[in-house]
Amino acid sequence: MPGLFCFGMGFSARQIAAQLRDEGWHIAGTTRSADKAGRLKAEGITPYVFDDDRPVADIRAALAGITHILVSVPPGGDGDPVLAHHGGDLAALLPAGCWIGYLSTTGVYGDRDGAVVTEDDDLLPGGKRGRRRVAAEKAWFDLGRRHDLAVHSFRLAGIYGPGRNALETVMAGRARRIIKPGQVFSRIHVDDIANVVLASIRRPDAGAAYNVCDDDAAPPQDVIAFACGLLGVAPPPDEDCATARLSPMAASFYEDNKRVANDRIKQDLAVTLRHPDYRSGLMALFDDIVKRSGNGETGAKLT
Repeated sequence: MPGLFCFGMGFSARQIAAQLRDEGWHIAGTTRSADKAGRLKAEGITPYVFDDDRPVADIRAALAGITHILVSVPPGGDGDPVLAHHGGDLAALLPAGCWIGYLSTTGVYGDRDGAVVTEDDDLLPGGKRGRRRVAAEKAWFDLGRRHDLAVHSFRLAGIYGPGRNALETVMAGRARRIIKPGQVFSRIHVDDIANVVLASIRRPDAGAAYNVCDDDAAPPQDVIAFACGLLGVAPPPDEDCATARLSPMAASFYEDNKRVANDRIKQDLAVTLRHPDYRSGLMALFDDIVKRSGNGETGAKLT
């Protein structure tokens, strides 16, 4: 039986793990707290506690029978915590050629003033989070080359999916339409992240990096307006990005403007996106919201 060990059972990792579990894989992974470990166990995942300051207590036992590794833990100021705590363990305990997937971000490209970027372009991050990601990617690829491990990087665009999307934002009354002329973001539905990662597992290519995004980089205000239309509510007023009050994290997203190309996942991995644009993804999520409401009412009533 193949086995996947996930360092970090976050939003994307859990979707990937769920699909492999349904195919009969053994799944194990880490979380930061004992409370969350209990929830993972209830989902059929063997849990281990891990964070920046706590390595996995018995890494040899944790990796017994594991054939694939997924890493979704972000790097911090001191570098990648998985490599810091367990890089040597992975090199010593994993079989030669073991597939390793590292969930990175399209933030490694930095700002391109709306231009298209591919996996062959230089990595030019503008902020410290992007620079940490570039350093972490390099460290993982170096580990793979030194120890014959098949490391892959998945550069994820803005992630959305069930419980984490513009529809939920609108329904919660937190939606804003921040306008920055010419600004576009690339996005990806979590189902398609899982599709890409599973395709890579089936077609490993050591050292490969993949942009994981849909076909339609779009202005963020358009996404909010579309969600409002589905829900049957008026969109929030426009706000000029130059004067809008934004948290440092939110403001950082508007510093990068680029269109991310996704040709490689289609050509090399034969991936067909389930949701090639945000409209498809949001309409599917809206249908789920209607089904959960149990009454088939209109979007306006749902809110």
